[in-house]
Amino acid sequence: MKMSHLDRILLLATGLLAAWQVAVGIDGLGTVPITAYTIAFGVLLVAGLLMIILGFEALDSPIVVIISTIIPLSLALGLVWEHLEAWRSLALGFATLGFLAILLTRSFPMQRESRMQLPGKVPTIVLASVHGIAGLTIFLLPTILAAQGVTRPGFALVGLGGALIGLGGLLLSFLKAGKPILPRETIFRILPALLLLMTMAFVAGFALA
Repeated sequence: MKMSHLDRILLLATGLLAAWQVAVGIDGLGTVPITAYTIAFGVLLVAGLLMIILGFEALDSPIVVIISTIIPLSLALGLVWEHLEAWRSLALGFATLGFLAILLTRSFPMQRESRMQLPGKVPTIVLASVHGIAGLTIFLLPTILAAQGVTRPGFALVGLGGALIGLGGLLLSFLKAGKPILPRETIFRILPALLLLMTMAFVAGFALA
């Protein structure tokens, strides 16, 4: 599917917002949250630029599933580390093990068995589990903190961004896994706008925290 000029403009805006967030939007935080947020928005910036240069064909790379996991895992780790001190070790362990699990299940193809076909489903199950838990963390934690008055109400926008990143990540991941939730053309049609809205929600939410 050919990328339109509007798609490239939306992706450029996404990249600029991600770059701004790395340069300005995460000042004054601890080392781990700054590192986690920098990685997440840095990967988002690079991904947007690659799509602008290479078009949607960049999404056909076999490493897309692995790389796309870095963004939600890093954001979830940064949020938990910043706001839930008692859960820091668990969040770090989940981020590390979740990434390694996806790396291993995507690096070593599993053959389907003739009966249950379970091994062939393992990569998809791992992928959905990791993306789902990370996405729920990004969605629920800011929403709950804002609702309880721990942060300002605007921080709930990070939760909105979490819902959007979860949606986008699962669409791309299942597409690469050969089990698309929506037709390929539909996913590519909505992806640039989805990425921009997601990034806008994150940037606004962190600014209003």
